[in-house]
Amino acid sequence: MLRNLLDLHKFAIRATDGDIGHVVDFYFDDQDWVVRYLVVETGSWLSSRKVLISPRSVGQPDWQGKAFPVSLTREQIEHSPDIDTDKPVSRQHEQTFLSYYSYPFYWIGTGLWGDQAHPSQEMPEFVSTPSVVLPQHDSVLDDPPEPSQHPDDTHLRSCNVVSGYRLHADDGEIGQMQGLMADDVTWAIRYLVVSTGYWQLGHQALVTPASIAGIDWFDGIVRLNLAGAKIQGAPSHDPAVPFDRAHEERLHSHYGTRPYWMKQPELAEADPMLAD
Repeated sequence: MLRNLLDLHKFAIRATDGDIGHVVDFYFDDQDWVVRYLVVETGSWLSSRKVLISPRSVGQPDWQGKAFPVSLTREQIEHSPDIDTDKPVSRQHEQTFLSYYSYPFYWIGTGLWGDQAHPSQEMPEFVSTPSVVLPQHDSVLDDPPEPSQHPDDTHLRSCNVVSGYRLHADDGEIGQMQGLMADDVTWAIRYLVVSTGYWQLGHQALVTPASIAGIDWFDGIVRLNLAGAKIQGAPSHDPAVPFDRAHEERLHSHYGTRPYWMKQPELAEADPMLAD
């Protein structure tokens, strides 16, 4: 199912031996458009430190209880590498973090998560009373890649920050971002939630990341390769109404785009024009 990441703020994070805090942000990869980390405020038990949690450790969410169970102990989280979430997270920081938890490097492979389509394929079974054994700081790879020659380079972006960006169609400014819709299994970002008015009073619609012509990270502007009228005429997005596949099909038909869930042969059979 698709969820607006902004709606997942304040979800509790439940370690195997107790709650450790709540979600305050998500970091997503601006190249592959997938959530890489949950940013968690730990509260008083860890001096209100912010930590990163990889979707690789997240189990089946408790939607009614508004909580994410994670296959980590409080001690593991307490001793995890310090990362200043107020600054860009570099690839070197990620290597240290992923090595600490013995996670594969997601940028090595052909899938969204290394060689896998979603993070849970790499996860061990949860246990109710785990032994507290801190992982070694060695990489899970025999020969880890060399750090980037530009250690401050990052492709991780804050959902909170981007959700306030102004929106420009190819014929002028039209509104602003209102969130990101992500798949709760793969954590891939499927749509940008956009409003064609300000202060949340305008028409709200969805566009795909493929519609992005460019992003000005400095000035906070998302530029789309769509006309304003095309966005205005898109099926309305109502956050209070369940978002289903039928709505997605209408959306892709409106934009004339290839549905992400369809393989090439299925696409050709459904609509030869989209398969070209």
